[in-house]
Amino acid sequence: MKLGKKAALAALTLSCATMVLAPAANSATLLDFLRGNKTTKTTKNNNYLFPPDPAMNFDPEGDNSPLPKVSSPKYFTYKPEALRLIAVSKFAPPIDAAVGEMSATDPETTGSVQLVSTEPTVNVHANPRAFMIDVKVKAGSGVAAAVEHYYSSHEGLIWVDSNGVTDKARAAMAVLANVASVGLDPADYAVVDPSDTFAAVDAITRQRQLMQFEIELSAAALSFIEDTKRGRVDPNKISEYHDFKRNTVNLDAALTNMALSSNVDAYLESRNPSDPEFLALKAELAAVSGAANDDKPRVTINLTGLLRPGQSNPEVANVVEAIRQHGSDQLKVDHSLTLASYQGEPEYSDDVVALVKAFQSENGLKPDGIVGQGTTRVLLGGDNSADKIKKLIVAMEQRRWLPADLGSRYVFINQPAFTAYYHNNNKEEFSMGVVVGSPAHQTYFFRDEIETVEYNPYWGVPRSIIVNEMLPKLRQDPSYLDRLGYETSVGGRKVSSTAIDWYSNGLADVRQPPGSGNALGQLKILFPNAHSIYMHDTPQKSFFKRDMRALSHGCIRLSDPKKMAAAVMNTTVEDVSAQIAAGQNRAVSVPERFPVYVSYFTAWPNKDGVIEYFDDVYKRDSYVNRAFEATSKVRRADS
Repeated sequence: MKLGKKAALAALTLSCATMVLAPAANSATLLDFLRGNKTTKTTKNNNYLFPPDPAMNFDPEGDNSPLPKVSSPKYFTYKPEALRLIAVSKFAPPIDAAVGEMSATDPETTGSVQLVSTEPTVNVHANPRAFMIDVKVKAGSGVAAAVEHYYSSHEGLIWVDSNGVTDKARAAMAVLANVASVGLDPADYAVVDPSDTFAAVDAITRQRQLMQFEIELSAAALSFIEDTKRGRVDPNKISEYHDFKRNTVNLDAALTNMALSSNVDAYLESRNPSDPEFLALKAELAAVSGAANDDKPRVTINLTGLLRPGQSNPEVANVVEAIRQHGSDQLKVDHSLTLASYQGEPEYSDDVVALVKAFQSENGLKPDGIVGQGTTRVLLGGDNSADKIKKLIVAMEQRRWLPADLGSRYVFINQPAFTAYYHNNNKEEFSMGVVVGSPAHQTYFFRDEIETVEYNPYWGVPRSIIVNEMLPKLRQDPSYLDRLGYETSVGGRKVSSTAIDWYSNGLADVRQPPGSGNALGQLKILFPNAHSIYMHDTPQKSFFKRDMRALSHGCIRLSDPKKMAAAVMNTTVEDVSAQIAAGQNRAVSVPERFPVYVSYFTAWPNKDGVIEYFDDVYKRDSYVNRAFEATSKVRRADS
């Protein structure tokens, strides 16, 4: 089906792409239907080729039969892993009968001595682990199992000797006390050194405290290692939009390594991520935390909508004041007359519009003089220090969800930045703007591998769009998909859309053939996944002129799809253009599969290592912060 310019301009966002539909003569288009324009209703009949689908549970006799709905993915109330008691009975020896006597009230006695008490007595320093039977420490299942395994298969202690708490233990505790520098909460790994209480307790109590400390520190150190290697929250419990296989951590080996290490603080520090992105986030966190108390009072701009040229609004005064604070010196020189003469008037005059356009231009925004969310955020100087710290901590957590090494070659899509980055040979070769899912149709957060480039693609209409958006219109006019050139099929058999009873059959498949108006444009880049998300071209190029580009039904539209296709195919843009010009629907496997990260970071370093901050378009950071709070609450309640 060939589309004219008029039809191309009548694009409508329907799924992973913009859907462009040509009007048939004397008929309503899909655009008309979805806008709610009146159409002539088709009389129902019972002579459909395909009978009603019982699973739809509709009333085929009336127009009031209920419409089905395909639900969107959900966000959850985060439920942290429950802690359990470490089974000390697996490794604590029994308390044997005394073989000698001495006063149990002499805490200064050292060496191999026996104690007398109302309880069975032991040779305390020869066999201190006997007192582990009284230890009560809770931990996550993996940490608990690792502690049980180590102490069941190894003799001796890691953090305690005959003199009490060791320097090695204090070195480990110092690292755990400083984990805020890597975006973790020190309170989650806090262990109390019992040494200060020894003067006031008897030798038996002292040994019990030391064994409690021994197991607590082992559990705390392992919890830190597990958290810093894979994240302290499970992203899959945050929402159905998160899809991750969690990184595995060898906790058995970690505890053995700590036991053998003569420099345990260095070992613990080495467990932190060391990739360039994490290190840049860490450095930024230190810098922003140091400057947190230096924040100056900020201008506020309270716009309920868009501020357009020629309007009048009292917030114009705050817009001008924000430019005074955050505009460049050159901008202030170029517009010195406007800044000097402005007296707080609410009119958004031509002079002030020119000032705003200049500010937008120097900050990489579209210089249209329209003040919306994106311009307002930059006018206000971006995030304050407290906001940046929150974004950095969430970003460091989310970086832990990804592989430690992203690879030498990969595509990285950062949804809040509306940007895709192509990395090759361990460096960023180029980036381009993208359109991602709207807040109502959010793009997922996951990783996969690029496998195929499809030229002149079909667009298989997603089930959610068929049911949620097309079905109500098909009930009004079952023939319009036929008229607009769409293909419909049931059970793999191609049929006319008029042959399907849209009141009672929900099993039909719909697809749009290749063509100049195809919703996916001229190509798509596939990394097959459960979410039916891929990168693709789009006829709706105007969307890339917008600052806020969360506009699709979930897939990723590329501003320069030929360049990306050439990169993933190890070929040239000219070759990609030739493939498209052939006009055939053709899927070609990439020469070598490599990762694609469909990610969500509101703070992320650019290719120069400078951290950039972005709006939380889906409000996902708040869900991560709630998961942090729930996790810490469980850990501290059970500690």
